[in-house]
Amino acid sequence: MTRNTTVRLAHRPAPGMLTPDVFEIRDEPLPEPGEGEFRVRIEYVSLDPAMRGWVNEGKSYISPVGIGEVMRAFSAGYVETSRHPDFREGDAVAGLLGAQSHAVSDGRNVQRADTSIAPLQTWIGGLGMPGWTAYFGLLRVGELKEGDTVVVSAASGAVGQIVGQIARIKGARAVGIAGGAKKCRALVEEHGFDAAVDYKAGNLFKDLGAACPEGIDVYFENVGGEVLDAVLPNMNTFGRIAVCGLISAYNATTPPPGPQNLRHVLTSRLKMQGFIVFDFASEIPIALADLSQWVAQEKLTFREDVREGGLKAFPETLNLLFSGENFGKLSLKV
Repeated sequence: MTRNTTVRLAHRPAPGMLTPDVFEIRDEPLPEPGEGEFRVRIEYVSLDPAMRGWVNEGKSYISPVGIGEVMRAFSAGYVETSRHPDFREGDAVAGLLGAQSHAVSDGRNVQRADTSIAPLQTWIGGLGMPGWTAYFGLLRVGELKEGDTVVVSAASGAVGQIVGQIARIKGARAVGIAGGAKKCRALVEEHGFDAAVDYKAGNLFKDLGAACPEGIDVYFENVGGEVLDAVLPNMNTFGRIAVCGLISAYNATTPPPGPQNLRHVLTSRLKMQGFIVFDFASEIPIALADLSQWVAQEKLTFREDVREGGLKAFPETLNLLFSGENFGKLSLKV
């Protein structure tokens, strides 16, 4: 008999890397949809850096996952049974369905996934939340202009790889910051970045200056810490910084120091703005239309890091995001 496997939050984590006991893997009765609902058999669960913040108590842009609740996650799968007029059995869908093998939904925060455009897992990656984040962060918050030089940190990750490609599509120069020669080479050879800088080489400030001889107009921030400090002196006057994430501090065991080069925000009159993709929720169809068109035109490619092991591997696989061991969009095959 089919059962539902769920990943539930067992307790709040201590500072540092997540330990397996933070989550509890449960075998539960299969949920049945009510009137106006449908049940999804989930095939892929997205693993995203934001999850580290979602399990913490405290003020944020979204309420924390409650103790005992199914872990919040973007997931993709197929409608198994439906009592909803707009979703039929066999439909491919993606959305906030949680880290579990089956989910019941009323259709909110769920969209159809057109697998003729891209494989199912891509709808929680390049055509899902990471793609939307790159699109709005660069074009709306970063106010990209043709001819700009764009730098993006964590450039080999789910969001970063897309930021650089959109910059190129829009007539800008794209420079990525990534860890290791292999990742940097892939950014240039696979995704068309103009240049890539290896932060692990130990000369980030100078290497950025060499890769951006005319300075940086737009910086897409995913990391913070020492990377931000290296970028700020290289920014052009009236440059724009879109702050998407600060992953270097997510597992800090002590409060991280503030930026040492913040004076450049003043002297170069920089605009630095944080954003959350949900700020643009009503405009997601616009982003999706452009992203889908670029995929069809082969202007946009995605590197996907799909891991096996099922939901039992959820805790250890999530930590790959914070050790830098993933390469591309990380997801888990259910």
